[in-house]
Amino acid sequence: MKIYFDASRPDHQEALRALWSATYPDRELHGLISDQWKEMGWQGRDPSTDFRGAGFISLENLLFFAKTFSISFQRLLKKQGGKRSAWEYPFAVAGVNITFMIMQMLDLDATKPRTFVRSVFLQMLSENEWAFDLLYCVAFVVMDKQWLEKNATYMEFNDVLKSTRAQVERELLMDDVLRIEDMPSYALLS
Repeated sequence: MKIYFDASRPDHQEALRALWSATYPDRELHGLISDQWKEMGWQGRDPSTDFRGAGFISLENLLFFAKTFSISFQRLLKKQGGKRSAWEYPFAVAGVNITFMIMQMLDLDATKPRTFVRSVFLQMLSENEWAFDLLYCVAFVVMDKQWLEKNATYMEFNDVLKSTRAQVERELLMDDVLRIEDMPSYALLS
């Protein structure tokens, strides 16, 4: 969480290239700074400027999603399914925001757990090192589902993110949810 994205680091550059390859396996990337990144939903030609608050972990989350649940990842990226809005959310930037939302929800900056949802999550994490990444994927599909249900526009993105957080918290606190895979919304992933 404390690792900021650093465009000068070779491992960070490689992670960006890996994200491109996982997202567009049949298309060559013309450079780490390129208009091609806008197709993925970055705000400009240089995706490194969009990682601010969430840091390197947000890139790792996107990459995990692309590799682990490629069908869901591609469906969301390509805005397939449902009645889509004329003003859609930018996919990659939404992903960075979801990472940041989860970090806040779980109060991961605190030295001691201050919320019950954090305690529940830390127990899940102790049993599965991929719990954060899995939770990220669940939150992303929940966000898209709520986006469609609300017929939201770009200006309503923060409201959709708040309702996504509320649903994810509710599901994490259900009595029969002992792992991320037990969350009802996990079934949305493919």
